[in-house]
Amino acid sequence: MSAPAPASAPAPREAAPAPREAAPAPRDAHPTPPDAASTAPNDAARLGFTTRQIHGGRDAADPLRARATPIYLTAGFEFGDFDEGRERFADSDSGYSYTRVGNPTIAAAERRIADLESGASALLLATGQAATFAALHALAGAGDHILAASSIYEGTRELLRDDFARLGISADFVRDQNDLGAWERALRPETTAIFAESIPNPKNDVLDIAALADFAHRHGLPLVIDNTLASPYLVRPIEHGADIVVHSASKFLAGHGTVLGGVIVDSGTFPWGKHADRYPQLARDLGNDGLTYVQRHGGNAYSAYTRKLAMRFGPSLSPLNAFLILQGVETLSLRVQRQSATSLRLARWLEEHPAVASVDYSGLDSSPHRETARRYLPHGQGSVFSVTLHGGLDAARTFTNALGLFTRMTHLGDVRSLVLHPATTTHLQRTPEDLAEAGIGEGLLRLSIGLEDPEDLIADLDQALSVVSTELLSAAAVT
Repeated sequence: MSAPAPASAPAPREAAPAPREAAPAPRDAHPTPPDAASTAPNDAARLGFTTRQIHGGRDAADPLRARATPIYLTAGFEFGDFDEGRERFADSDSGYSYTRVGNPTIAAAERRIADLESGASALLLATGQAATFAALHALAGAGDHILAASSIYEGTRELLRDDFARLGISADFVRDQNDLGAWERALRPETTAIFAESIPNPKNDVLDIAALADFAHRHGLPLVIDNTLASPYLVRPIEHGADIVVHSASKFLAGHGTVLGGVIVDSGTFPWGKHADRYPQLARDLGNDGLTYVQRHGGNAYSAYTRKLAMRFGPSLSPLNAFLILQGVETLSLRVQRQSATSLRLARWLEEHPAVASVDYSGLDSSPHRETARRYLPHGQGSVFSVTLHGGLDAARTFTNALGLFTRMTHLGDVRSLVLHPATTTHLQRTPEDLAEAGIGEGLLRLSIGLEDPEDLIADLDQALSVVSTELLSAAAVT
């Protein structure tokens, strides 16, 4: 079925660092219905990011002229007559048939997110993990290989290492993601995708996106970037050469800890047709119409194929969740800007505390990733970082239990500040050797900073660290 096309992605006012190549103008994800054109406000090319996060992708042809995006909470859509049903299933008509295939509320959210990420089109799915699975599985099948950075979300690591292996897809991980020589050595003839995160979780070792994109393209491979921790407000990877971007929309895009969702954004610029042997599903295999996806969809071949793939295995997003994600997107820049500023203040304070061994935050002058952060994250370095306490596991436990304002929870990008101990939660399945290699010690805690007053957060951290210091002194006195 054909859904309305994404709005054009104008040049952002709050610009990220200058990309090596200009970001491409977004293309339509689907043919645009002549009676339901989707447009951005007038003169959208001069609108800033914050304006577009409110107005981008709006359906100007809504006959009821609802100012907020309507929630089309329906399983399916009525056919006007016998022939219309056939036409919609043949994908030759502009309209909706079934929400697993497409829905106007979901399409509106897809257009806006594609716009904000400088992409051609977007696909919203039920979770971030579903988005990552679909984005990579569309590129790799049995016998193929995915090369990923080691410093990524642990759920994605396990997906690649364990679950993709059952599908016959192998994966390797590059320890230093900014060492292009390491990527070169790990590359295989059967590699079909390069995967990394813009701001890795939880160590904040910021990626040189343009360098890795250049490497990937020299080898005829697409670069897939998880941009969850940065959000499109802080960096837009497509503007630096990335081909595909994924998000857990549950985090900063939605922003309030109330909804799950994931999104895939396609740049629409990777030359799939030049690599038909590597991507036969896009550029060699013929459909019933005698055409390949590249012949049928041009630059949108990948997004069209991934949409079909997702439709088949079914991780559909609820239209209600799409609406809530849209609501969150409307305040994205305001939240992320404040969260980043508060995070820098807290990281500086923590770095000076005697109970703290180290702080991993790229906004600090002491960070080995400071220069990379200056290039890619001039408007803030995000609000998720790690702090390592003296005293190891006991100190981490005492500190976590003593916190009063921080929520003990496995989540990120919430308006509330959160704390988690990775070694005993998200990274529990890793061996001690793996943890040591990743720099995740027993005293390391991950903080996700919310919108509370910075003074209140510092006070909470201070009293919890005081409890840690007292208990460590007491333990030392006993021994």
